[in-house]
Amino acid sequence: PAVPGFLHLGGLRTALYNYIFAKKHQGTFILRVEDTDQNRVVPGAAEGIEDMLDWAGIPPDESPGRGGSFGPYRQSQRLELYRRASDVLLQSGAAYRCFCSPQRLELLKKEALRSQQTPRYDNRCRHLTPAEVAEKLSQGLDWVVRFRLEKGLEPFRDLVYGWSKHEVADVEGDPVILKGDGFPTYHLANVVDDHYMGISHVLRGTEWLTSTSKHLLLYKAFGWDPPQFGHLPLLLNKDGGKLSKRQGDIFLERFAGDGYLPEALLDIITNCGSGFAEKQMGRTLEELISQFEIGRITTHSALLDLEKLPEFNRIHLTRHIENEGLRQKLIRELQLLVEHVCGDQQVDQEVLEKEYVERVLLLRKGHISFLKNLVSSDYSYLWVRPSVSREQLQTISAEVDEIGKLVLGLMTRQAAVLTMEQLNKDLRSLQKQTKETKYSSMMRLLRLALSGQQHGPSVAEMMVTLGPKEVCGRIHKALSS
Repeated sequence: PAVPGFLHLGGLRTALYNYIFAKKHQGTFILRVEDTDQNRVVPGAAEGIEDMLDWAGIPPDESPGRGGSFGPYRQSQRLELYRRASDVLLQSGAAYRCFCSPQRLELLKKEALRSQQTPRYDNRCRHLTPAEVAEKLSQGLDWVVRFRLEKGLEPFRDLVYGWSKHEVADVEGDPVILKGDGFPTYHLANVVDDHYMGISHVLRGTEWLTSTSKHLLLYKAFGWDPPQFGHLPLLLNKDGGKLSKRQGDIFLERFAGDGYLPEALLDIITNCGSGFAEKQMGRTLEELISQFEIGRITTHSALLDLEKLPEFNRIHLTRHIENEGLRQKLIRELQLLVEHVCGDQQVDQEVLEKEYVERVLLLRKGHISFLKNLVSSDYSYLWVRPSVSREQLQTISAEVDEIGKLVLGLMTRQAAVLTMEQLNKDLRSLQKQTKETKYSSMMRLLRLALSGQQHGPSVAEMMVTLGPKEVCGRIHKALSS
C-alpha cells in the first residue's frame, strides 16, 4: 500500500484486502514504503504504519522492519535502480530529457485553466534533436526525464472493473518519471519495483485505475510482463462524502486509543465493502479469508457507517471474553484500567485479583461495548466501596435492619457458590418475610446499599459479582453508618 502519512481506515482496507488475497492464495503480503516525494515524507510514518498493521493483526511478510529477499523496501533507498531504468528508456527513445523551466510549466497550466482546459504538458521537449539536447546539457540546464506516451494501447482486464482502457496519450502530456532531484515519480518507481520484487497481483484504490494504462505502456517499453491489477472501490462516509482526515477521525491510532478492538475495524470495513459471500457482523480474520473471492468485489463505493462501530466492538469484545486465551489479556488490561482510573479511591487490593476481575467480565459480557465502560461511574461500585448512610436507606424502607439481617443470614447460608438463578428465588422469599416492604423497594434499598446507585445491573448480579464476603461487608457498613 502507498503510504504518505499514517494509516487511516482507507489505507487499512487496502492493506487488508491485499493481506486476505495473499493468505487465500498462499502468497506473500509485502509492505513497501513509497517515500519518493520528499516534500511529503513524515518522519516515523513508515514505522507507525508497520506498528498499526501489527496491531490490526495483518502484519506484512516482507517490509522495511522485517526485511525480506527483495529489499530494500523503502523506495528512497532504491534510487540507483530507478536511475538505471530511466537510462534504459532514454537509450531506447521511450523516454527523453525535458529542460522546460518550472516557470514555463506554470504558464502552460495558467493558460489551460484560463481557456477552461485540463492542464497538460505540451510535449515540447519530445521533439528536441540529439544536437539540441547536447547543447542544453553543455549549458548546464536542469532537466527531468519524461516518458513518451504512445497511442494504440491494448485494453487490460482489471480483476474488479473488468475490461478497461484509457487512451492516456489523447488526454495527458508525457509524464515525468524521474525528477531533477534524482527521485522517481510513482509511475516509474512502482513499475520498476513490482517487476524486481516479483509482484504477481496489485490491489489498490480505484483512483489509480486511469493511470494503469500509463503503467502498462511502461511495462511494454521495458519488455516486462505486468502483474494483474485489481482496483478497489472508494471507501466513503455513509452519506457518500469523503472520510475526513482533518480531525484525525479515521486514523488507526485514534481507534486503538479509544479502546476499539482491531477485529471490529477489520469487520466493519469489509462489511460495508464487498468480496465476501454474505454480510454478517462478528467475522474473524480467518472467516474473512475463507469467505473472500475477488470476483465478488463490486464497483460500488463502500459506504462506511462509523456509528455502528461500537456495536461491532461489542460483538468482538463478547467473543474475546468467551475465549479463555483472549480473556487473560482483557483481565490484565482491566486491572491496569482500574488502577489508573480508581487508584486513589480504591480501598481494597482484592478487587484486582484475577478471579474477581474475570467474574466481572463474564457477568457483564454482552452488556458492554468497550472494556473502559467497566471503569465508568456506572460501574465504580465494582472497584470502590460506596458510602451510603442509614438515613438514605430508611427513606426507601423503615425495615432497614430487618432486610439487612435477612440478607446477611442468606449470605452466610449461601457462602459456597452464588448463582443468579438461586439468588433471585431467595430474594423473592426474603421479601415475603418482611412486614410491609414491597419487592421493588427492597431491591432499590439493596442496590443503593451495595452500589450507592439507583440504576445498574440486577441486584442478584451485583451480589454474584461482589461475592458473599463483600456483600456482607457493605451491608454492615451501611447499617452502622
